[in-house]
Amino acid sequence: MAVYKRGYQRYAGDRTGYLQRLLVLPRFAWRRLLDQKLVTSLLMLSLFWPLLCILFIYLANHSELWAGFAGGFKRILSVNGKFFAVFMNVQSVFALILSAVVGPGLVAPDLANNALPLYFSRPLSLRDYIAARMLVLAGMLSLVTIIPGLLLMAIQGGMAGWGWLWDNGRLFWGVVIGFAIWIVILSLVAMTCSAYVKWRAVAGGLVLAFFFVVGGAAEMVNAVFRVDWASMFNPGFAIEAVWMEFLGVELPPEKPGAYECALSLGAMCTGLLWILTRKLRPVEVVK
Repeated sequence: MAVYKRGYQRYAGDRTGYLQRLLVLPRFAWRRLLDQKLVTSLLMLSLFWPLLCILFIYLANHSELWAGFAGGFKRILSVNGKFFAVFMNVQSVFALILSAVVGPGLVAPDLANNALPLYFSRPLSLRDYIAARMLVLAGMLSLVTIIPGLLLMAIQGGMAGWGWLWDNGRLFWGVVIGFAIWIVILSLVAMTCSAYVKWRAVAGGLVLAFFFVVGGAAEMVNAVFRVDWASMFNPGFAIEAVWMEFLGVELPPEKPGAYECALSLGAMCTGLLWILTRKLRPVEVVK
C-alpha cells in the first residue's frame, strides 16, 4: 500500500512519566562517562583533598593530641567558615577540570551528527534537553563538590556533637547552595562551548580558557583604570565572594560585595543560556 494511502494518527498509547523520560539521557551518559579511565582517574584524584580535610577534622576534635602546642595552634585547628572556604576553593578546581573533560562530549556529538531532530521529535522539548544534559554534569560534579562537603559536615557533626550542625547551619547551606551555583555555572559554560565547537579537545580547552580569559580581562581593567569593581566580572572571584557571604567569612572591604557578584553571575548565566538556546535548534535555515 502506498504511503499516502495510510491513515496515520498521533500515538495515543500510554506514556512514561516525565521524570522517567527526562532521565533517559543522563542514565546512558553516566554509564558511558564512568567507563572512561580519564574521568574515573579525575574522580579518584579529587578525593585526596577531602581525605586530608577529614584528618584535619579529626585533629581539631581531639585536643589531647596537640595539648602541648601554643595557644595559636588552637585557632588554626578550628572547623569554621574559613575551613570550608578553603575546601570549596580546592574542590572547585577539580570540578572545573572535570567539566572541561566531560562537558564537550555532551552536546557537540548531537550537533555534529544532526541528532537534535531525533530528540525533539520525541516528547522532549528544548528545555527538557538542556535540563537532561545539565543533570549529567550536575551528577558528575556533585561527586567532587556537594557529596564530599556533606560528608565532612557529617563527620564534624559526629565528632563535635550533632548540636554543632544546628549551631552552624549557615555552613551547611553555604556548602550546598554555593556548590550548586558553581555547578550551574560550569554546566552552562561547558554546554555552550560544546555547542559551538564540535571538536572535543578544543571545546575542553575553551571551557578552561573562558574562566582564565574573562578573569584576566577583569583584572586588567582593574589595573588599567585603577578600580576594583571589575572583579565582579571575574567568575572565580565572584563565586568566591558569594561563598564567603554564605559561610560568614569577611571579604576585603575594597572589593565588590557578594550581592554585586551574585548579580554578575546571574547575568552571566542568563547570557550563556540565551546563547545555548539560540544554537540548539532542530532545524536550521542555511543561506
